[in-house]
Amino acid sequence: MSLVKKELTEKNQYEIEFQVDAATFEAAVDRAYKKNVKKIRIDGFRPGKAPRHIIERVYGKEVFYNDAIDDVLPGAYEAAVKEAELAPVGQPEIEIVTIENGVTFKAKVGVKPVLTLDGYLGLKAERKVKRVLKKDIDEELERVQKRNARTIEVTDRAAVDGDTVNIDYAGSVDGVAFEGGTAKGQSLKLGSGSFIPGFEEQIVGKTIGEEFDVNVTFPTEYHAEDLAGKAAVFACKLNGISVEELPALDDEFAKDVSEFDTLEAYKADIKTKLQDKNAKDADSEVYNKLCEALIALVPSDEIPEAMFVAETENLLRDQDNQLRMNGLDLKTFFQYTGMTLDGLREQLRPRAEKQVKLRLALETIARQEKLTVTEDAIEGEYTRISEQYNMPVDQVKTMVAREEIEADMLTAAAMDLVKEKAVTKAPAKAKAESEEQ
Repeated sequence: MSLVKKELTEKNQYEIEFQVDAATFEAAVDRAYKKNVKKIRIDGFRPGKAPRHIIERVYGKEVFYNDAIDDVLPGAYEAAVKEAELAPVGQPEIEIVTIENGVTFKAKVGVKPVLTLDGYLGLKAERKVKRVLKKDIDEELERVQKRNARTIEVTDRAAVDGDTVNIDYAGSVDGVAFEGGTAKGQSLKLGSGSFIPGFEEQIVGKTIGEEFDVNVTFPTEYHAEDLAGKAAVFACKLNGISVEELPALDDEFAKDVSEFDTLEAYKADIKTKLQDKNAKDADSEVYNKLCEALIALVPSDEIPEAMFVAETENLLRDQDNQLRMNGLDLKTFFQYTGMTLDGLREQLRPRAEKQVKLRLALETIARQEKLTVTEDAIEGEYTRISEQYNMPVDQVKTMVAREEIEADMLTAAAMDLVKEKAVTKAPAKAKAESEEQ
């Protein structure tokens, strides 16, 4: 492979011309022949035994060119951009110039912009730490109460809002049962809104063993299109009623759920932990404000469109992977939400633009401030990753290039510098909130 030409054609885009020599291309054509010969039938020859020159005489000498080009192009392109000292972004536009004495390619290559930034040191951000109120502590106590609640069976009254009922039901539309409309022993908390609007309210007042019909209409935007907007009847039977009994808030409760002997000590610990959480939330908010300020420093017209497109696709893949981890996929997601692939891309685009700009800002700061990362620090990061994913360090090194580790550590160091030099202050003191502890 040899680089023939490198030319800046427009802002942050180069056109390069590179060549694969005749011997290399000839070897690739021969590999393509050996890969495909078994699938080619020529009169007078057994399957897979026709010589290459005979096949080329029948089908043309270009018969194996496509496979040969697919073979040599990736390596040739990678070598060309390396020789041209380019850092490509996105997918290049590649065309074949000529196939004579080898093959010559032309590629349009988008590259990262080299920016110059000012004003990133001394950024201002308000740090507001939310105060812990009595109601916050009470809400946390209530959550712990609910986690430790007992289930009590109710047999002496009808169902009321807030009860958990056990029901059998069989749904039908125009007298015909529909898929997913039948269940036995279904648990349902009345008032939770888990079922179709109007369903739960019709169970209130019913008694154990009672059989009754529930009449509802499916929402017009229901995920199952064949049921959307249709009236349905559910034949129901109430099997049981239960309620949650919360434990009393006293010293015994504190002993059961914590390391403390008294309720007051437990509440003091809750307050401390909520204060710590609020402080971390405030730090996170400051971080977000600093990121937004850095993003605002980066002009969109300096960034190749390919970078935004590539990051949008990365986010799309992340979304697909997340859905698959939860037993879904994009196709099912689109069915439930009514969204399209292009619609999801459009939704993800603003986040992609912000992430591209933030990364470029931090890379620029690292370069301008001449930040460096030591070899020991890089090795330490490899060790951290290996421990996190429980795999040997050598295996991690085969999966994650040193350059990637160094680049990530440099952007982290740049962000640390921005945070260190930022001017943070508390907001003007607000009026004291009621019930504060």
